[in-house]
Amino acid sequence: MSHRSQSTRRIFAWPLLIAVLSGAGLFAALLGDGVWDSLAWLGLGLSAALGLSGFWPRRQR
Repeated sequence: MSHRSQSTRRIFAWPLLIAVLSGAGLFAALLGDGVWDSLAWLGLGLSAALGLSGFWPRRQR
């Protein structure tokens, strides 16, 4: 595997995770009530937190 394909995979890993969590959360919201609502909140909440994590201050070393 070349260096370029490894760096491309690393770059797109987090956005892909956020997209999958968002899609799963939206799909769960469409399915029903009860547990599905909890899964929707979890999927959409985690994707929102991951998306906003770039704005959080970084720790100083």
